[in-house]
Amino acid sequence: MRNKQKRVLIALGWYDYRLHRGIEKFAQEHDWHLSANLTREKVIPWGWDGHGILAWLGAGDDLAEFVVSVKKPTVDFSYRRPQLRFPRVLEDHAHAAQLAAEHFLSRGFHHFLYYSDTDNWSYEERGRGFVEALKRSGHDCTWLRWHESPAYRDDREQWKHKRKWLLAQLKSKSKPLAVFAANDEQALDVLESCESAGLTVPEQVAIIGAENNLLAANTMHTPISSVDTNLETLGYMGASLLQDLMNGKSPPKKPIRISATGIITRKSSDLLAINHKGVANSLRFIWEHAAEPITVKDLVGVAAMSRRGLHKAFLENVGRTPGQELQRVRIERAKRLLAESSSKLEVLAGQCGYQSANTFCVAFKQATGMSPKQFRDSVVR
Repeated sequence: MRNKQKRVLIALGWYDYRLHRGIEKFAQEHDWHLSANLTREKVIPWGWDGHGILAWLGAGDDLAEFVVSVKKPTVDFSYRRPQLRFPRVLEDHAHAAQLAAEHFLSRGFHHFLYYSDTDNWSYEERGRGFVEALKRSGHDCTWLRWHESPAYRDDREQWKHKRKWLLAQLKSKSKPLAVFAANDEQALDVLESCESAGLTVPEQVAIIGAENNLLAANTMHTPISSVDTNLETLGYMGASLLQDLMNGKSPPKKPIRISATGIITRKSSDLLAINHKGVANSLRFIWEHAAEPITVKDLVGVAAMSRRGLHKAFLENVGRTPGQELQRVRIERAKRLLAESSSKLEVLAGQCGYQSANTFCVAFKQATGMSPKQFRDSVVR
């Protein structure tokens, strides 16, 4: 006899097609019946009865009250209410911040700023992750919190006053300045403030946002770079955990964290803030040709320097050797390809500049602590 179909309520209180697509994929694979009207209508379905709930309890006490009252297996995608003892699947905000820091550091920036405008647990985690990643590399970072500034107000004049405050802060910082914003909307705040102040992007201020959700980003005069936070996998893994809970398995003791996929590089951060011509030429060459079987010898030729001189210059300007930077770029490319495609390892190795799958697997394991297959399994379902 066929098992009774699981009825699952999506009680997110917000909509992102990528998160919903991940949930939908799992539901199709496991024959779930999904109820998602709450997402569109914002009407709490008091009286609903089913087998489990996928929730985002980031706002609205009434929604949290409803989910608690149902007493069904529940997975929460938010950490806004830690007192609610639901199992959670969350974005790895520290990892997203680390990717942003590495992106800026690889381009030679020395002045950094993190900007957030709301007291939000995810923005706080991203900020701490960015500050800590830079600190590990010997750099300081200014954290601008609009909601804690003396100029803060929450009336109809807020938007105008926030932009005026942000503009003054940006003008006062040393340049070139690398800015990581808490999300893409706040990155847009930074971009438009720079345009108002006559600050050029990315030459004077380079910007990265998070979540990669701006509409028509590539039609902007200055498209904004963003961290792809891997929301489809977040949805899939949340659904997978809920399936385990509905089948009687014990919940994990800690939240499950989903790593970001990578940086979507656009014009707003595509800048080399390095004055050393040889290093700058070599870095550009790496970014443009890392998918080819180039070597450090090629970088030496592009830089028109001795191997020893380039090695020293890279350490002084980038903090890594030419070989380490080439390897880093290739591994980041490999991570994106592993997450986005189902190509065989032999094909991926060639697409990342490695001459064999074995060489690729060894390099990937050394850099990440996981085999390519293990990494792909961790980010793709």
